[in-house]
Amino acid sequence: MTADLVISLDCSTTSCKAIVWDQCGNNLAEGRAGLPMLQPRPAWHEQPAESWWQAASQAICQAATQISASRLAALCITHQRETFVAVDEKGRPLHNAILWMDERARPLLDDLTALYDAERFHRITGKPLSGNLTVTKLAWLRRHEPQIFNDAFMFLDVQGYLVRCLTGHFRTSWGSADPMGLFDMYTNKWSEQIIEGIGVRRDQLPEAILPGAVLGRVAGEPAEACQLPAGIPVIAGLGDGQSAGLGINITRPGECYLSLGTSIVSGTFSEEFLTSQAFRTMVGGVPGTYLFETVLLGGAYTVKWFVDNFTDQAQHTTDPEMPVEAGLEADARQVPPGSQGLMLVPYWNSAMNPYWDAAASGIMVGWKGSHSRPHVYRAILEGTAFEQRLHTTGVEQALGQPIERYIAVGGGARSDLWCQIIADVTGKPVYRTQTREAAALGAGILAAAAVLFPSVLHAARAMVHIEPAAFTPDPERHRYYSRLYQDVYVHLFPALQTYLHRLTEITADSE
Repeated sequence: MTADLVISLDCSTTSCKAIVWDQCGNNLAEGRAGLPMLQPRPAWHEQPAESWWQAASQAICQAATQISASRLAALCITHQRETFVAVDEKGRPLHNAILWMDERARPLLDDLTALYDAERFHRITGKPLSGNLTVTKLAWLRRHEPQIFNDAFMFLDVQGYLVRCLTGHFRTSWGSADPMGLFDMYTNKWSEQIIEGIGVRRDQLPEAILPGAVLGRVAGEPAEACQLPAGIPVIAGLGDGQSAGLGINITRPGECYLSLGTSIVSGTFSEEFLTSQAFRTMVGGVPGTYLFETVLLGGAYTVKWFVDNFTDQAQHTTDPEMPVEAGLEADARQVPPGSQGLMLVPYWNSAMNPYWDAAASGIMVGWKGSHSRPHVYRAILEGTAFEQRLHTTGVEQALGQPIERYIAVGGGARSDLWCQIIADVTGKPVYRTQTREAAALGAGILAAAAVLFPSVLHAARAMVHIEPAAFTPDPERHRYYSRLYQDVYVHLFPALQTYLHRLTEITADSE
């Protein structure tokens, strides 16, 4: 039987999803398995890395047994970024993996900034130095867990760990190494300057390979566990943000993917390497290209915080990415634009671009006794839309050209109200894709391009489908939102930043 299908594995923060794709981008089969989250201390977030393989093998097995596995031509992995684990020479974890959202290394940022020089670090890695990057957590591990740090045979990202489980090789992709803040984006190699600064040896990092190339082949024992053909090639993938961009076919200028998940991640295509405080520069799925990526860590996370703490839990939907209480969106639709004077700055998880402030916190102003739950809910959606406008404006200024439309994915993209508010605030139409699994489709595109298509561009054109209907900006609402944005929103955080820092310091002193 002809091998004419591919399988992708998306190992995210909450679950592993395996999906079988045909050459038209149709989802033919899928499997899922959840992942545990550990929080041993406030602001710490960990996972047992063994759970990645347990969940991955379970999900792949579920998907592979729904079709004739002999039809599978290749496998590709996408994954949560910046997360890492130290392992021994047999690939066994020496500690729990430290996740991207973990904030334990924040106190080291000043020292690391002095060590590297912030501007030089940015030029090498494409990213401003920030607490979410792996480099900061490795510095923390060296200082606070020196035995683990010194005993580590290898430090692996999520793809690197799973590739070791599948193939026996210590290898990863440029698109997985790049988000860690350890990778030189000019040479596409681990940066000796960066890794030496925190005491990591080059041989403690896996071989990094071009996205779309073959990382290895699935060995006999893992093939049996996953119900895959032994010897199927494992194709180098991308981190989930970059993979989502490819899964929406962001392969030309003027378009921007918009992932409305726990974090709000957006990115646009470039053939030129540029750096700016307005975005992170990431390796793209098309060889030799880049994505200029913006991140709001408090996206649907802020929605979930509100729903979990201020609404009736029994009425929630089961979607962890966008848990909306029944009727809450309908009530929020009755609230006029501007939430009757209530405005929110959504830094519930600190601030990345453009401020890069690890100590940032959220703001809500304009409270009156007439405000109720629907006002707060709408203010959250509006605040994230204002922030997205701020992010996009910075990218446009660096590019010197406009972004013409957003293509939305993720749990939040199913909210018609949220999509319409984003269109009205930014003045740009918002489209949606026909798949909910853009990151997984991006991995499927790379797998298919390696074995079934002449190039990544050919595979993306064949496998990505955008819904023709769009949420278009309402001119009157856009004018009103523009006044709020220009006269109020862009000034709020800069005006209060010093006082928010002082509040954090005083609160920490009292604990």
